[in-house]
Amino acid sequence: MSDTIRLTPSEVRTLAEGTLKHWGFGFDHVDAIAAMLATCQLDDCQSHGLFRLFMCIETARQGRAALAAEPVLTLDESAVVRADAGGAISLRAVQAGLPHLVERARRHGVAVLAVNHCYHFSALWPEIEQLTAQGLAAFSMVPSHAWVAPAGGTRGALGTNPLAFGWPRPAAPEPFVFDFATSAFARGEIELYARAGRPLPEGVALDAAGQPTTDPQAAMAGAMCTFGGYKGSALSIMVELMAGPLIGDLTSLDSMAHSQGQPEAPCHGQIIMAFDPERLSGGAQEESDARAERLFAEIGAQGARLPSQRRFAARARNLERGYVEISEALHRDLLALRD
Repeated sequence: MSDTIRLTPSEVRTLAEGTLKHWGFGFDHVDAIAAMLATCQLDDCQSHGLFRLFMCIETARQGRAALAAEPVLTLDESAVVRADAGGAISLRAVQAGLPHLVERARRHGVAVLAVNHCYHFSALWPEIEQLTAQGLAAFSMVPSHAWVAPAGGTRGALGTNPLAFGWPRPAAPEPFVFDFATSAFARGEIELYARAGRPLPEGVALDAAGQPTTDPQAAMAGAMCTFGGYKGSALSIMVELMAGPLIGDLTSLDSMAHSQGQPEAPCHGQIIMAFDPERLSGGAQEESDARAERLFAEIGAQGARLPSQRRFAARARNLERGYVEISEALHRDLLALRD
């Protein structure tokens, strides 16, 4: 008997939407969150797909997140768009702010969306892909909880602090996109390893005493490591500053304190930056695109793959066959969220 089950994309959406409605999320929030989870599941990103419903529902269970708050936008003639999520999950505020970010990027060449006062638990690449689809290059960053030790440290001070970037490719089927945590492992991956009873790879986590560990439970009680030693640590600090103090919001240390030890999603802000290649190249976008494509071609000619190629391949495969696969145990636990 197989230990996996198959769900169509429609069934993934229905499962997510039904669970969110059961816990009282407002209609627009249900739509935005379910769309994000379905996108990640379609790309076979197990740690950011339906699995993230657990953190989302736990955040609702704690009673501190606003489940139906509408974002408040601050708009002027500058290149800055501000979206106050009102203590809700971030996705509805991002959804409301993106059209204004696109318009200002085209008007000014560069624009910034600062999302404040939000709970964040999802991936960054779906929002980045929305911007590359508009012909824009883009960055996105968020802090999280202080789960990650700085290089040379022994306890959490930084977040997993993902950084995502996208580059539009008009002549290619997919954009150039990467989205990765500055921690050596994503928090969700450690949780999945714990559920599966599998040891972690060496060098990704510390226990509560600051010693290296491969035990996922010990890692969650201790701290994660940054990737690349001091280089990853420096990038993580940059994300803290760009997506925290720069936009008037919390660091991962602040977010951890705000949660008061509860297992809810991190509360902080998000920064998204968009760049118009046509404006910034001085009208030479066609020539610039050709230079970029020569670079991508050289990378491929050496046998190297571009970031997200496996994810794009998974998306195409799942769309063609009409279903995704998740474990029976995960499916059973997800259904129990409505009990």
